[in-house]
Amino acid sequence: MKSNQKITRRQTLKLLGLGAAGAALAACAAPPATAPAAPAAPAESKPAEQPAAGGGGKLEIFSWWTNGGEADGLNAMFEVFLSKNPGVEIVNATVAGGAGTNAKAVLQTRLAGGQPPDSWQVHAGRETLSYVNAGQLEPLTQFFTEQGFDKVMPQFLLDQLKINGEIWTVPVNIHRSNVLWYNPKILQEAGIEPKFPTLDSLWAALDKLKAAGNVVPIAVGGKDKFEASHTFESILLATFGADDYVKLWDGTDTMWNDPRAAEALENLKKLFSYANSDRSALGWADAMTQVLEGKAAMTIMGDWAHGLGISKGLKVNQDYGWTPAPGSDAFMWLSDSFGLAKGAPNPVQAKAWLVVCGSREGQDAFNPKKGSIPARTDPDLSKYDDYLKAAIADFSSKPLVPSAAHGASTTNAYQAKFHNTLEVFSSDLDAKAALDSLREAAADNNK
Repeated sequence: MKSNQKITRRQTLKLLGLGAAGAALAACAAPPATAPAAPAAPAESKPAEQPAAGGGGKLEIFSWWTNGGEADGLNAMFEVFLSKNPGVEIVNATVAGGAGTNAKAVLQTRLAGGQPPDSWQVHAGRETLSYVNAGQLEPLTQFFTEQGFDKVMPQFLLDQLKINGEIWTVPVNIHRSNVLWYNPKILQEAGIEPKFPTLDSLWAALDKLKAAGNVVPIAVGGKDKFEASHTFESILLATFGADDYVKLWDGTDTMWNDPRAAEALENLKKLFSYANSDRSALGWADAMTQVLEGKAAMTIMGDWAHGLGISKGLKVNQDYGWTPAPGSDAFMWLSDSFGLAKGAPNPVQAKAWLVVCGSREGQDAFNPKKGSIPARTDPDLSKYDDYLKAAIADFSSKPLVPSAAHGASTTNAYQAKFHNTLEVFSSDLDAKAALDSLREAAADNNK
């Protein structure tokens, strides 16, 4: 981890030197839900009293947002925070690595040593259970209600935030995990329609691209140690269907004994046969960049890849396109959120940060750059581009299923084994060994 950065109102917020991030929840074992349509945007809720940092002090924020749009979005939220809390010194503690694969290890060391950051990035959903069970987060139910956040976030999301009847984190966004990004020029020249309702339709397109031999048919990363598991969850969704996909994360090995689990691994193995051979050397951002630069035709990645495109000055539906990952148009969701550390060194500043995280102003500053949609139902839609407006609409109308690779349906203990299993599989392609490992890991989704 690089040295923490100290930021004040007088300093630039470009942050060019960023560093290298108990009850099972209902949606984790229930059939896919559909969120209610968002209401017309009201004026932002104005709580009677807003925690403020009092014009000084320090605030340490821990995350894994170091790439393109995610760093830009975090900087934008820092701007909002400092406009309301001038003089506070922000310590921007970041650890590079998508999905927090590296950051969580660093965070656990700090928490075990009694040196927590004031607030850290955590995925809403079952991942939060890991920190609650360890007694590392303060409950935020009263704070959440005082700020009026419960009035401006969909009930579906509120349900995911509750563990043991308490809310523990403040969500800043919703991401969609199951997105296929493509280079429009490459697909057009190959005569490929960018719609893949089934895996067979994807294989047909990849066969055509492979035969042409001009570009990598589908780019896949591996350096950040989550790209294989991320791709796999979309393959699982396509193979099992939405209703049975959610049953994979119930803390038992029942669904991993279903023949479709072995079929899904074979499908992932087939996808790898069309991908670049240097997967372990590329991060997710490298794979997306290959698509943007015309070196690869497509990649499967969450819509933070859209944030990367935005950060490069490119236009969605022009320089690059998107479609749901093959086999399902369900919305596979995850939500980045922040909590208050138990024993936070600077609790007043931390609560002031959480006010910004849940605010309309903070979310409208953050999400258009991050490539995500707001957790609130009252965004200023004029700030969101065509993809993000479509994502907002889909979140309100499509079946909702939780991401496993990004903590909506999985604990930290399970994620570590899930990522590792698929990383090994991407190298040795041993489906039997991978399936055995996934069966053994299932019980860790209760920890």
